Amino acid sequence: MFRSKAEQKVADAGYDPARLPPGQYLTEKWPVLHAGDVPETDLATWDFGVFGEVESPITLMWDQLQELPATEITVDIHCVTRWSRFDTSFRGVRWHDLAELVRPKPTARFVVAHAEQGFTSNLPLEALEDEQALIAYEADGVPLEPEHGWPLRLVVPSRYFWKSAKWLRGLELLDHDQPGFWERYGYHNDADYWQEQRYSF
Repeated sequence: MFRSKAEQKVADAGYDPARLPPGQYLTEKWPVLHAGDVPETDLATWDFGVFGEVESPITLMWDQLQELPATEITVDIHCVTRWSRFDTSFRGVRWHDLAELVRPKPTARFVVAHAEQGFTSNLPLEALEDEQALIAYEADGVPLEPEHGWPLRLVVPSRYFWKSAKWLRGLELLDHDQPGFWERYGYHNDADYWQEQRYSF
């Protein structure tokens, strides 16, 4: 019953119901969900680093990040709490452009996203290499709202959206997988929404 109603809403909105993963419902809103408070950020002292299994670790200030090639994507995003938002646009930097600077070692196979307040999320490096993944600073044509991760967030649309860490401060490349914040609390390590990989229990 839930699925049929959810698919009907998608069709009524003019979309192909096949875009909606199992267990999800379509919303035009962008619900706000996170642990802890929205952090305060001073761009004058803010920085972003890429380190770990790389030949040349980097630390970029805000202005330096803005000087990198910018890319825009339009993707569907899906939250583990069951809402989906179609055709969300983001602008930011592709991993490919950062990889040219840091030169990942052959041993680099996983990435841990480090965010404010000690939050982390983990992914296989190949998920970040996807053409639809982005290190984003704008959404829907304007700077990210603070509650959605300003000034920088990860966007990995191939996974449930908790993997797309808000308030991003660094990417650490590893030769092994390392569970992130929510994974340690029982969320599924892979987070494939087509497989409904919400929880590990």
